[in-house]
Amino acid sequence: MNDNETLLQFPCKFPIKAMGLNSHDFDARVVEIVRRHLPNIPEGAVKSRVSKSAKYMSVTVTITAQSKGQLDAIYQDLTEAKEVVMAI
Repeated sequence: MNDNETLLQFPCKFPIKAMGLNSHDFDARVVEIVRRHLPNIPEGAVKSRVSKSAKYMSVTVTITAQSKGQLDAIYQDLTEAKEVVMAI
C-alpha cells in the first residue's frame, strides 16, 4: 500500500484521541486544534476522561472525516501542540 492508499472509505466517522496533562483547558485546546480543520463539530462529539491518578486527561473528538489528508493534517497539528503528549 502506498502513502495515498487507506483502508478507510470517506466520508466516515472517525474518533481522534489526544492525551496530555490534566488541566482546566486541555479539552478546549484539543477541540480548538480539531476545529481548524472541521469548524462545525457536532454536539456530543467531544468526550473527556481523566486518568485514575488525575494526572492525565484524554479527549476524544469523533468527526466525520472527509479524506486521509484531513486526518493527517489534524494529527500533525495535534502532535505539534506542546500540551499534547500523544494522539491516536
